[in-house]
Amino acid sequence: MRTILITGPGGSGRTTVAAATALAAAREGTRTLVLSADRTDTLGTVLGATTGPTPTQVTPTLTAWRPDAAAGFRDDLAGFQDRASHVLDLLGASRLDPEEVTPLPGAEELTLLRALRDAALSERHELLVVDLPPTPQALALLSLPEELRRYLRRLLPAERQAASGLRPVLGRLAGVPMPSEWLYDTAARWDTELGAVQAVLADRQAVVRLVAEPGPAGTDAVRAASLALALRGLRPDILVANRVVPEDWPAGFVAQQRKALDEWQESYDVHAVPRLGHDPRGSDDLGALTVPEVNHTTSTVGWPVVDHLADDGVLVWHIPLPGAVRDELDLIRRGDELVVSAGQFRRIVPLPSALRRCTVAGAALREGELRIRFAPDPDLWPRTP
Repeated sequence: MRTILITGPGGSGRTTVAAATALAAAREGTRTLVLSADRTDTLGTVLGATTGPTPTQVTPTLTAWRPDAAAGFRDDLAGFQDRASHVLDLLGASRLDPEEVTPLPGAEELTLLRALRDAALSERHELLVVDLPPTPQALALLSLPEELRRYLRRLLPAERQAASGLRPVLGRLAGVPMPSEWLYDTAARWDTELGAVQAVLADRQAVVRLVAEPGPAGTDAVRAASLALALRGLRPDILVANRVVPEDWPAGFVAQQRKALDEWQESYDVHAVPRLGHDPRGSDDLGALTVPEVNHTTSTVGWPVVDHLADDGVLVWHIPLPGAVRDELDLIRRGDELVVSAGQFRRIVPLPSALRRCTVAGAALREGELRIRFAPDPDLWPRTP
């Protein structure tokens, strides 16, 4: 199944573009699901149909779904209380009733990720169009599965579960109770679920599409989003320039949009969507937006390791970071991981296996690409007889 993840700055019209993209594909006969994370029914307003926690059939080939974060959080909490019942009883804790539960921060993101995973695995649809939150929240959401899995593995390593028979002894030696079996089981279940979501996001059939209105604010937002995506090994498949005005508008406004479009076209596949003169509502307006079609490109960008051992005695890791500034880059080696910071964005990535036996010999930023040099560690590198 093809997945299109659509995001952009707040107020850029990303929900409208997502709805128009889904409707256009559905009219071509593609079984399409459009998924939204908005609390309010902005998607339904644009489509002209009410959407909610139950998937809504808008047309014979188009389904719209806006999952309920509150209901999902209540279900998760109820399941957790059931699995931890013996611990809660020992502590004398009283259970929370579903009626008194409100979602905690992050519940909406987890609900959307779970819905995305379920939709991808259902095989009921050929195309999934996801109306992501505004760019900053969307970028945090895309990184959430990887980061949560890393936290789980650091806090509850799977190898410790194998020592379940020693847990009572270790608990007496340490003077504190050791984690019980249900905690490891819960961590393993979460790791499996997060892994499924991460696989959907990392699939080469999944692309990220940016929506922005041409202008100074849109240009800044696109530059920041591109750098954050690059840090995750992604790039936009298409940059949708939304609400492009006709030439008979005030000259200053037209010139401002044209300047942004010219700059974008140097680095992106830009598709201009015209301003209708009113807020799009219903299938006729959405059909008039001429949004880009579903293509067969990918957002995945490789980070190759190039062998320069024969010439320079190093391996070079090439990490594309368009828009990165040298003074805002930071690298920290932590065991078999590398912490890469670019401006306000940061990612902890595992080193490729060959580089784990090397030491960092230097780094340089050239033509929008970070090149990190690694020299083989004599104590770890295989010796040539």
